[in-house]
Amino acid sequence: MRGLWKLTWLEIKIFVREPLGFIGSVLVPLLVFIGMGRLFSAGGKPTPPELSTAVGVEIPVLGALLISMSAVLSLITIIAIYREGGILKRLRATPLRPVTILTAHVLVKLLLTAFTLALMGLAGRRYYPATLHVPAISFALALLAATVSLLAIGFVVASLVPTARFAQPAGGLLLYPLIGVSGLFVPFQKLPGVLQAIGAVSPLTYAVSLLRGILLGDSWMAHAGDLAALAAISAACAAISSRVFRWE
Repeated sequence: MRGLWKLTWLEIKIFVREPLGFIGSVLVPLLVFIGMGRLFSAGGKPTPPELSTAVGVEIPVLGALLISMSAVLSLITIIAIYREGGILKRLRATPLRPVTILTAHVLVKLLLTAFTLALMGLAGRRYYPATLHVPAISFALALLAATVSLLAIGFVVASLVPTARFAQPAGGLLLYPLIGVSGLFVPFQKLPGVLQAIGAVSPLTYAVSLLRGILLGDSWMAHAGDLAALAAISAACAAISSRVFRWE
């Protein structure tokens, strides 16, 4: 356990020292969220009724997903860079177990997600309507559950990309289109059959349903199916990663 926390702290310091990673994973999602908030609150006018759902639910969900996906893309890039540079191989030769090394990376990304979400919450108080109430703890836990599932996919992608150069583009090409079939912009039931089939195996679909439900005041039991789907996707990707993950 001590080795895990030391490695986690080391990875946090490495991440903070890399400005591009910090900007992409923290500042970009935050600026997008603030930009949308300023757009809807321009002129200090009250939010029209037809936009209340978008402001109170859809935009926070989109902002949360951007935070989660930024963390996953960062993970994919770092793992690919570490493998290509021989760092993973050297780490594996240390007394630390492989599962400890990989867990440290997951913890760093979960902490990063929680930190960025906290900044988003503070920004929401300034740029979003005062009547907007977000169950912060429940929403954060829901996002962390979604992020774990996405990180599991990230390990699969990081194993398959040939070089670090293609890591982030490959991850982006996989993850960002999945937002379109998640039900966030278009109701899932109205999507064509092929897109529904893709969305049915995407963690973003269940993440959107869970995050939206939490914001609307649903109980956790009402979204037990979403949690089960996220857990199943995580388990399936973990099983795949155990077979295809390459240390060098």
